[in-house]
Amino acid sequence: MVLKTFGWSFAVTALGLVAAVFYGGWTAFGVVAILSVLEISLSFDNAVVNAGILKKMSAFWQKIFLTIGILIAVFGMRLIFPVVIVAISAQLGPIEAVDLALTDKDQYQQLVTDAHPAIAAFGGMFLLMIFLDFIFEDRDIKWLGWLERPLAKLGKVDMLSVCIALIVLLISAMTFATHAHQHGGTHVDKAETVLLSGIAGLITYMIVGGLSGYFEDKLEEEEEREHEQEEEAVRAGKPRSAVVVAGKAAFFMFLYLEVLDASFSFDGVIGAFAITNDIVLMALGLGIGAMYVRSLTVYLVRQGTLDDYVYLEHGAHYAIGALAAILLVTIRYEINEIITGLIGVVLIAASFWSSVRRNKALAAAEGNAGSGEKTEVSSGV
Repeated sequence: MVLKTFGWSFAVTALGLVAAVFYGGWTAFGVVAILSVLEISLSFDNAVVNAGILKKMSAFWQKIFLTIGILIAVFGMRLIFPVVIVAISAQLGPIEAVDLALTDKDQYQQLVTDAHPAIAAFGGMFLLMIFLDFIFEDRDIKWLGWLERPLAKLGKVDMLSVCIALIVLLISAMTFATHAHQHGGTHVDKAETVLLSGIAGLITYMIVGGLSGYFEDKLEEEEEREHEQEEEAVRAGKPRSAVVVAGKAAFFMFLYLEVLDASFSFDGVIGAFAITNDIVLMALGLGIGAMYVRSLTVYLVRQGTLDDYVYLEHGAHYAIGALAAILLVTIRYEINEIITGLIGVVLIAASFWSSVRRNKALAAAEGNAGSGEKTEVSSGV
């Protein structure tokens, strides 16, 4: 089952890492490996969400999402989108940006470095909003209860995430941006650039969130309408054809999934800029990661084990929050790529370990209850 599900991902990984060694040696190998792990860790919650919706769809629409959807995810968001970001921020044509990245790496690196405050502010704000909206939501399952419980109470204040994000942006513009490093060792005032880029990141997040909410509402409406029409058909003694209704509902599911997938993959693309500016390494690393997200989605659907490791989503969002902070700090200061990559890995690993411990504790409690032992004494937390 594992080999069948992850076979293509293993093959793409091997090819990608070999290509990285030929491209830039063992340093490039390490960067691609870190990017792959980063993309997988950041997108684990994406796979969980995708699997939860995908299992409701017919085999046909599952195939559409896992073929056309992966083409959009890998080639659209992971390969083309980084070029677009660089082209816009460095004021180059997309073809010119790609040509420069491949033929004149030094100049390309300089252009990306000069544009880094704008990229960091845009990405930092987008990631920060994802993190804030997560921690301010009241959830049944809490990983760090001592922190998440009071934050959930604060989250009842309307627009709190946006207010905090704007305050963070103003502080970043006033502290980091006014001393942003430019080529030649000089300091330049990038406050205006940081403010405009950060607001653009905030607007982008709100648009993506609005579209996701729209498609989710449409999906719920279609499911309710389908249920009502089926009940009426049964009462009338004329069973309604399920093909048309299922098709409409599945179509909205597909659109919703594509918007969700784009928003989740966006944080991986933006996070990659915190690790490397090399577009070839970025494409290799994110491409490998995207393949694992696809395979993981299929695996979760087939195994039906979406709720086994309940804290992984928390770990992924804390990793997103850490990346947001790192991107904003890098407007002025350089942070080692290894540190940036490992923070996410450590948070994911910690949340996974907490999930395993929780599962063992629940299993032990069930075992004690099943054997007739009293468990009241040990449940006094």
